[in-house]
Order: sequence, then structure tokens, then C-alpha cells
Amino acid sequence: MSTSQSQFGKVAVLFGGRSGEREVSLKSGSAVLAALQRQGVDVHAFDPASQDLSALKQFDRAFIALHGRFGEDGTIQGALELMGIPYTGSGVMASALGMDKWRTKLLWTAAGVTTPNYVLMDDRTHVENVVTALGLPLFVKPANEGSSIGVSKVKQAGEVQAAYALAKQSDPLVIAEQFVGGGEYTVGILGETALPVVRIVPQNEYYDYEAKYLRDDTEYRCPCGLSAEQEQQIQAEALQAFKVLGCKGWGRVDFLMDEAGKHYFLEVNTSPGMTDHSLVPMAAKAAGMDFDALVIRILQQTLRDA
Repeated sequence: MSTSQSQFGKVAVLFGGRSGEREVSLKSGSAVLAALQRQGVDVHAFDPASQDLSALKQFDRAFIALHGRFGEDGTIQGALELMGIPYTGSGVMASALGMDKWRTKLLWTAAGVTTPNYVLMDDRTHVENVVTALGLPLFVKPANEGSSIGVSKVKQAGEVQAAYALAKQSDPLVIAEQFVGGGEYTVGILGETALPVVRIVPQNEYYDYEAKYLRDDTEYRCPCGLSAEQEQQIQAEALQAFKVLGCKGWGRVDFLMDEAGKHYFLEVNTSPGMTDHSLVPMAAKAAGMDFDALVIRILQQTLRDA
């Protein structure tokens, strides 16, 4: 290891939190904590749901393993900025944008990044207009939520209103999105490098919360089955899509393929999962980096911010 572990000082792993993704975050944070302990880092667990943020002032840096609101949306990043504590991952603005699927789409569209068509919904939206614009099936999802919470795949026009009501429970900002059915993929980002593409093959309707965290029959293919040329092109575009939002450090860019082989970028995850089901560790392993090495690489990025 080129960086002596003492250089990190006292490290807080932030996990748990108050979002709907708390349970996933607890798993991610526990795995990160164990990896850093194995490597002799002076590391401590910190759950913002039960500990006062002012206690973070005793730490030299923070590894953010929080998912969803209050951890991935710029709020904890802002608190750490105010306290002058270097932290992993993207900054305040990029974290907030990455969490907001609608504003991500606005920026991507302006920058020429291909993303599925969508309709922004509210209480006055006519179902027939949504179906006419996007066709069926389609997805309805809260704009500011992760782990597929509040997401519905809608196959009939009569289901749109109930899907909207469900999504609105998670976030007042709701989008309906075009269905793209040729496969689900993701690209992990580590520094300036795009990791090998992973193809996700869920055994249920789509890659929902259950398929992500609870089922053992979801397939993850790496190599992903794309040609080397196509994979390299998508990796380069994913890195660009990541940077358009101002993201840095590490993250994940999800994309879909249609039946004709065209890809559409879906969203950015600025604090990806680090569990045994998670995609960035899987891609890093395919690139020759084990979990412990990956965790240290992510933490090393905070040394440049110190």
C-alpha cells in the first residue's frame, strides 16, 4: 500500500441514516467498516440517525456509505463542508443533482446525453397524455428516491393513477418514463476510470428492490456480453455523463439498451451500494481489484481534498 494507513487519521464511516434505504446502508457501511479495520485504519461507525453531527468534528475524514435522502442528496456533504472534513464521493451540487432524476435528465438532455423520454407528472396530469407520449408499458417513479422505492412498471393505462399515487408517497416530484426493454446495465466509476460494464438480469419483472437486495436468483454478467468496441464507447460516455453533473470520486451510472442495441443513460448513483449484492465491487473485482483494495482506493481520494 503506497499510502500509510496513519495518513488517514481518524475515519468515520457514515451509514444507517434516516432514508428509506437505511437497511441497505447498514449493510454497505458494515462491509466498508470491516474492510478498513482489516487494513489497520483507525475507523469508527457513525450513524447520523442516532448520533449528533457535531461529534464528527473529532474525525479527520469521512467515508459516506449512506444511501438516499440526507446522505446522498447533498445534505450530509454540506454539513461536512461546513466542518471542513474531507469526505468520499461527489460534492454538494452533484450529489443533489444525482439524486434528482428529473434535473439529471434536464442537464443530460442539454449536454446531448441520451436518456429515456419522460413526462413530469402532477395532480393535474391526464393519464391519456402520458400514455400517448410514452407508450406502454412505462415506468412511474419518484424523482428523488433510490433502490427502486416507489417505482411501478405500468402495463395498462388504468394503472397509471395508482402508480402515481404510490410514487408521490415517496416524493412530490414524480416522473413517468419510457420503457426501454433490451437489457439493464451499469458502469462503475472510480476516479477517472470507468470499470467493466455489468449486465443485470433479474428473474422478476424488472430490477426492483427485491431483485437488488433480497433475491439470490438475479444474474450479474461481467463480461456483460457487449462487443469490446461498444463497451468502450459506453464507458467513455458514462464517464462524460458522470462529469456533466459535476460528479467526482466514485459512483455508478446505470443505462438501458433497446432491442436495436441503442443505449440510454438512466441515472447516476453518487453513493452506490457496497454490499455482497453490490455492483461496483463486482465490477472492480472484474478489473482485478478486491473489495478491501477498492475501499482503500475510495478513501484515498479524500487525501487530495484535505
